[in-house]
Amino acid sequence: MQKSQEKPAFKPFVPHQDTLIRANYHTHTTWCDGADSAEAVIMSAIAKGYEAIGFSSHVAFPDTIPGMLDPRKGLEYAAEIRHLQARYADRIKVFLGLEADYIPGVTAPESSRYSALNPDYMIGAVHYVVTDDGSRVPVDNTPRMLMDGIAAHFRGSVEAYIRAYYRQLREMVSRYAFDIVAHLDLIRKFNVRNPYFDETAPWYCDEVAHTADVVAASGKIVEVNTGAISRGWLDDAYPSRPFRDLLRERGVRFILSADSHAAATIDCAYERFSTAEHFLTGVEWLGTR
Repeated sequence: MQKSQEKPAFKPFVPHQDTLIRANYHTHTTWCDGADSAEAVIMSAIAKGYEAIGFSSHVAFPDTIPGMLDPRKGLEYAAEIRHLQARYADRIKVFLGLEADYIPGVTAPESSRYSALNPDYMIGAVHYVVTDDGSRVPVDNTPRMLMDGIAAHFRGSVEAYIRAYYRQLREMVSRYAFDIVAHLDLIRKFNVRNPYFDETAPWYCDEVAHTADVVAASGKIVEVNTGAISRGWLDDAYPSRPFRDLLRERGVRFILSADSHAAATIDCAYERFSTAEHFLTGVEWLGTR
């Protein structure tokens, strides 16, 4: 596998009104649960005038989970992205990333676990809330699976489930070294079509504020993720505007992200966020660590 000698670094910037973010670092392909090949995504990015594209296959090594990169194929994935990086170097910057899940007791977004792949950056994510007995409640699979999981493992208490989600997320952010925090309030995904909690409730606002404090203290970058817009679940990004406001007040840096699962959606709803001046909306890959 080709290894890069130096890794690119994030540098935040405040865009002007005429600035469009021409990059996406949260991209899924047929290596995990995406619809298109990595090369097809690159061609789409070039056609859209992108300056950079970063691939971030779902991983939960050593676990083998449907929709995530098979641990046995990790080196193949890395080798293909490095090959494409070299092949298209004169047309676009290509980066090798990972979206690594935090499943307590099983896996975490820590660099040592994925050192053989030598990623340029890592995104940390929580897609499963793990209960005291080790059971996993999927956060964003289907509304039915979510509610069944809450009924079975949280005695039907949505509040208990959401508190457990944020507790696990804060644990991930504070304990492990990675670059970007994925879709902070992913638990909102089904809350418009199938409302199951009040986002203005005091207990929920307390959880959000506590999480904002932990994220700010970590120095990690937070993505403004438009993935739920492209899939028709929400009309706003993750995290919500009130959550973004809290993060911004604490000096947190943002990256604009499509969380794309198809070549056509690598810039979904970017026009709604990339020209906003009231919060940091992106990063540039500049220099080296």
